[in-house]
Amino acid sequence: MNFAAMMLVAVALDLVIGWPPRIYAAIGHPVTWIGVLIDALDRKLNREVDSFARRKLGGVFAAMVCVGTVALAAILLQGIASGRAGILIGGIFAWPLVAVRSMHAHVAAVARPLTKHDLPAARRAVSMIVGRETA
Repeated sequence: MNFAAMMLVAVALDLVIGWPPRIYAAIGHPVTWIGVLIDALDRKLNREVDSFARRKLGGVFAAMVCVGTVALAAILLQGIASGRAGILIGGIFAWPLVAVRSMHAHVAAVARPLTKHDLPAARRAVSMIVGRETA
């Protein structure tokens, strides 16, 4: 029940306020933090000069580092989140990872040019979802 309650808090926060631009400007977003980690690991472990086997092993290692980092953060959070206060704390920490409001805005930004048959603009809008370009 605690997990479901935490998710309700997270979804409610996301639907009401989303991820405010001022917060994003100040600290970014947890998904972008993970993207920075992935980019750093990719640059270090996926060099074209390395063999396929080494690059593949590097990819497995990078995936383990990313998943392990997020899992460790979740385990630490569970250790401090208990009772009603824990539900609120857990919901607040889960809030940026829900992204219902943001995803709706990004998908709508892809849909608009598609309705006008503007494939290049739709592709640019998709690139905003996957974080390869900035606005």
